[in-house]
Amino acid sequence: MKKEDSKSSYGGNTSSTARNVLVQGTILAAASIIAKVIGLIYRIPLTNILGDEGNTYYSTANEIYSIILMISSFSLPLAVSRLMSERLQKGETRNASRVFFCAMRFAVVTGAALALFTYAFAGVLSKYVMNLEYAKYGLRVLAPAILIFAVTGVFRGYFQGFSNMVPTAVSQLIEQFINAGVSLWGAYILYDYGLQLSRARDDELLAPAWGAAGGTFGTVASVTAALLFMMILYSRFQTRFARAVRGDHSDHKESERFLYRILLLTILPIILSTLIYNISNVLDQGIFNAVLKGQGYTEKQYATIWGIYSGKFRVLMNVPLSLASSLGPAVVPSLTAAIAAGDRKAAVKTVHSSTRYTMIITIPCALGMGALGGPIIQMLFHPQSGVPLSAGILQAGVPVIILYALSTLTTAILQGLGRLREPLIHCAIALLVHIGALFFMLRYANLNIYAVMYANIIFALVICLLNALSIRRYIAYRQEWRKTFLVPLIASIIMAFAAYAVYRLLHMFLGNSVSTVAAILAGMIVYAISLVAFRGMTRSEIMKLPKGALIVRVFEKMGLLR
Repeated sequence: MKKEDSKSSYGGNTSSTARNVLVQGTILAAASIIAKVIGLIYRIPLTNILGDEGNTYYSTANEIYSIILMISSFSLPLAVSRLMSERLQKGETRNASRVFFCAMRFAVVTGAALALFTYAFAGVLSKYVMNLEYAKYGLRVLAPAILIFAVTGVFRGYFQGFSNMVPTAVSQLIEQFINAGVSLWGAYILYDYGLQLSRARDDELLAPAWGAAGGTFGTVASVTAALLFMMILYSRFQTRFARAVRGDHSDHKESERFLYRILLLTILPIILSTLIYNISNVLDQGIFNAVLKGQGYTEKQYATIWGIYSGKFRVLMNVPLSLASSLGPAVVPSLTAAIAAGDRKAAVKTVHSSTRYTMIITIPCALGMGALGGPIIQMLFHPQSGVPLSAGILQAGVPVIILYALSTLTTAILQGLGRLREPLIHCAIALLVHIGALFFMLRYANLNIYAVMYANIIFALVICLLNALSIRRYIAYRQEWRKTFLVPLIASIIMAFAAYAVYRLLHMFLGNSVSTVAAILAGMIVYAISLVAFRGMTRSEIMKLPKGALIVRVFEKMGLLR
């Protein structure tokens, strides 16, 4: 691969660069949303098997696992894609290959070490950090997945470095399908085993604890399947890439020692910022449990409340948030290539299009969940109790969803711009404010689980503001407000009222599920019409959508487009 050839592959005009980000981001977002929907579907029977207590043990084990994963390897795909994209843009194919192999060795060593640590100290972490001792069973099951995920992450970063999100997208779908089946099977089998233990030891919490452990086995099986898929793809692609490496005659050759140093310098800020960004939920649970325990609540009581929050709200929240999480991997290599080429215009276009794309989808999803919170909870989870609390949490969570999506995307944008320290600093500042606000609202305002919601709003808002200031400073970018925020918000408010009205009308004659689905469909139609009516999308933008020409003709007949 010649230097000029590589540049042509990663360069291009401004509009094509931004379009490629959206295409690749859409591929990953579509796969991620499908995966989240699958996750939502299987979490419904899983929640019914485990109950609120078991769901808390399941969520707690996964929270600790996620934090350890972030320390070991969660940032590897982003770091590998960024470093490889930077070198491929310069035509340094051999150096890009060395990045991959150095990252793979790093993943194996750190992944294995932290997998052993997790298994050995699962009891200590669950009992003394989270105040939920029985979460240790699920955490021990998850330990091997830390190593497997680390290796899988390097393969994903390898393909993302070529701005190819398809392997990551397909592997995520494979992951989720297997996770769904194995989790339900494991939870059912081990919950029954836990029931036998609970009768023998007279401990009612053993059944949900062992059921949660069975549910976590799905993660191990699914990540293993994703790794095998990525290895097969890599073996087929590697022959062509190896020829490109042999054809690389560039003079600049980086040593492995230098690459390990650059890899660490790239990974550490991403690890710390990602860790701080995501550790807030673990801290939330630890503080929530400790304060409520001090206020006289039993473990069963605060585990039930947290189970509603983590097993219902956070599961639903992850569906719209998957868009922002998916655009991040697509934005980073494209922004890295634009900065390496000195193309500020392409960088600005990418930031604008990705931000607008995220808000156009996230804002209506959030307001729709708020408007139909109770009906959605009843339709999906069929709870015997706690519906008012679940609906209240969903309504309070509307700004959480919007702000978390924006903060996730802007953090990825800064990382793509090469500003790795800023997200770390911003997250640290936001976390300190968040913890102070959470403790005050729990201890002195007695807001219970709503304190967690309001503290998360503050946390994400601080990050959004600080990230926006940094992006403006480094690429002189000024966010467009009308079509990105104002029009989607107005259209979403109209949609929310329309959806709620349709639900109330139909619910007088039909059941909850039929009324809810009809209200959601009506809301989607109202939102699309409102968005176009208020000039939130142009004709050219609609034409780029699937069946865009047909959609344009429909809007023309309605008089909304000329």
